[in-house]
Amino acid sequence: MPGAHGMPLPTPLERPTTSRWSGLAKRTLSTVVLLPLFIWIVLGGVPLAFDLMIVAVGILASWEFSRMFQRAGVPVFRDAGVVLGALLTASFLAPERIALVATASVMAVLTLSLARPEPGPARWQAVAVTLLGLAWINALLGHTILLRALPEGLHWVLLLVWVTWIGETAAYTVGSLVGRHKLAPGISPGKTVEGALAQLVGSPLAALAAQGWLFPGLGTRDALLVGLLLGVVGQLGDLAESALKRSVGTKDAGQLIPGHGGMLDRVDGLLFNAPALFYYVTHGRMWSA
Repeated sequence: MPGAHGMPLPTPLERPTTSRWSGLAKRTLSTVVLLPLFIWIVLGGVPLAFDLMIVAVGILASWEFSRMFQRAGVPVFRDAGVVLGALLTASFLAPERIALVATASVMAVLTLSLARPEPGPARWQAVAVTLLGLAWINALLGHTILLRALPEGLHWVLLLVWVTWIGETAAYTVGSLVGRHKLAPGISPGKTVEGALAQLVGSPLAALAAQGWLFPGLGTRDALLVGLLLGVVGQLGDLAESALKRSVGTKDAGQLIPGHGGMLDRVDGLLFNAPALFYYVTHGRMWSA
């Protein structure tokens, strides 16, 4: 639309707004509060505290996931999904039990479907959505527990969170302030190509910076590869959540964390990055040697 002097007005993507600065301030404040708490739990020397935190994160994310679909009128076994999800995440404490718990969870959800009064697709929608939550949230999140159990697992977990956080912060900041070209408007209208490139640059730089203080034993090659891997995979996780939210017509999964939305919004990148880093450490380093 032309302005008063016949010049086209800039689109919302072309101009920083007060709301963007406000959102950035809220995200920064939330991170300042939550990041030290996370580091304290990881460095506290009590693995059980870390494991309980991961299970709690899974419970919150699962509940937000189910509620998001329920609000859109899509049936889901919310309570069963939360309980089974907690058990599935906790099963990563004993890796030999993961297959058992996963199999039992699938059977339990299918059995629950027999009790649904609605005939037709609604019954199977509930099954599909509930199983999606278990696979996407709890099975992927459980890899943080596996990562923590590795040799130098404490350092790998801190590196995971550090690189993911820096990459996402770079993407949000650059995309908000100078983003001009939409990355995937059909999935997430707010994401920009500039923001995506910032994450691809910021993630390896964050990993390189971690060599000096967070993970002194991390080699330069590993730092670069991990940074690039998490920079790419984390964005895929973010876009996957955006696609789900868009399909049910919501912007945020919750309002738990100011500036971030819900717990699920906060960990969407980590859900993809945790298994990516775990399998890089256990398998990828041998291939890249």
